[in-house]
Amino acid sequence: MNKAYTIEPTPPTDDELRARFRPIFERIAEGALERERTRSLPYEPVRWLREAGFGAVRVPQRYGGIGATLPQFFGLLLELAAADSNVSHLLRGHFAFLESRLNHEDEGTREFWLPKVVDGKLIGYAMAERTETTGTSATIVRDGEDWILNGKKYYSTGTIYADWIVASVVDGEERVSVAFPATLEGVTRLDDWDGFGQRMTGSGTTVFENVRLSDQHIVRRFPSRPPSSYQKAFLQLILLTSIAGVGRAVLRDAIGFVQPRTRAFDVQGQSSPRLDPLVQRVVGRISSLSYAADSLVQSVARALENTWQQAQAGTADDALYVATEIEAFQAQQVVIDLVLQASTLLFEVGGASATSETRRLDRHWRNARTAASHNPAIFRERAIGDYLLNGIVPDSNWWKDAEAGQVPPADPA
Repeated sequence: MNKAYTIEPTPPTDDELRARFRPIFERIAEGALERERTRSLPYEPVRWLREAGFGAVRVPQRYGGIGATLPQFFGLLLELAAADSNVSHLLRGHFAFLESRLNHEDEGTREFWLPKVVDGKLIGYAMAERTETTGTSATIVRDGEDWILNGKKYYSTGTIYADWIVASVVDGEERVSVAFPATLEGVTRLDDWDGFGQRMTGSGTTVFENVRLSDQHIVRRFPSRPPSSYQKAFLQLILLTSIAGVGRAVLRDAIGFVQPRTRAFDVQGQSSPRLDPLVQRVVGRISSLSYAADSLVQSVARALENTWQQAQAGTADDALYVATEIEAFQAQQVVIDLVLQASTLLFEVGGASATSETRRLDRHWRNARTAASHNPAIFRERAIGDYLLNGIVPDSNWWKDAEAGQVPPADPA
């Protein structure tokens, strides 16, 4: 990753950021349960965030953005995830694509994308397909001075809310990415995501039928490899932040469930469960699990910030990128387990009444489990072991095969 632009001299303070966004997060939290009950897509919360400039929180101030550091950004994303992890998760593609543009070697790329983001535009990913043999079946072909896009994508997280769509396609034998307005003729976005968690992320099907693109919509992967390692850590941390936010929500709902109750299990008449040592112990345990998950997220955010700062200064090397990637993978192994523990313990504070459909407390486990299923941890666990035992950098063999033409290049980030 080459030096991209001058580092912001005066990032906003944490207090300034909280004052700007915390009231919006609180509004989002107020409607989270009702959206879960009715499976209502959070178009309005997304609009609130858009209008407040949340999509541009990482954009440098000289481009009109907020200029937050990575720890500040992930701190805000954690608060948003605690309010509604669907909303934090649906923005994953937007922030990943934006981060790759921030680190792009071409200033023209930033001048094209960053003003759009500052203007409130959101970006969604349409990369994955349900059945893959050669990587992707979506295609672009030349038609005069334009291109014609055809194909179908699934797991299109956030695309249904987006103004621009980024999709992986093939041009003959070359794999590229395209980025284009979501309202172009021939684009259909479906809310047919059938996962048992993260139901409002819009992670369903996106269909392209003879969509006409111009040359400016073709976004090819820039050749530098370190950003790929950086991007994997960044993408993983967004998922971990959404999961850790679920842990915070579990703690909030455990306290909110216990405090007003006047009846405890196996106690006749009125009682105060909040004074029960066993209930106190469960809440204390949930609090500790959430604290540990938060701490890991913050630690990886600091590591990413260090890597980013060194990259801008031109002092980053391959070892630094790999170390950051491994740290994100290590955190993944632990954060998932911590939050799944917490979301199960939640039901120990209230007996059968905690399982009421009106409360939907099960959504916390379902949301955490669904987010954790992305990039399965077992593969990352093996990669960590292989690196520590044999010095094999994650995906290094894959890259050698790619260079030899044996597998298609990676999806552009």
